[in-house]
Amino acid sequence: MKLDVQSIGNGNAVALLGQGIEAIRAGDASFDLSAVRQVDSSAVALLLAWQREAQARGTRLALSGLPPALKSLAKLYGVDELIPGLREDPDKGPAR
Repeated sequence: MKLDVQSIGNGNAVALLGQGIEAIRAGDASFDLSAVRQVDSSAVALLLAWQREAQARGTRLALSGLPPALKSLAKLYGVDELIPGLREDPDKGPAR
């Protein structure tokens, strides 16, 4: 699913959460965030919620086009290792 938003924040995170969960339940756990330019902490919570949903469904979340600010926030909060796409090689474990 390609996100067609330029920002993810508390104003649209709940709607995006619902769209993402619907996509995961329909079998699409791949998300392209290349259009996203601005994020706040809501974006980190959003990705973690999508990750939980994907795991509950026995599938792997796949993220691409993650903006640098999102990577920085996830690292700051200490959850970068929990979000696919932030690790160099998910089969080898967390990046250090």
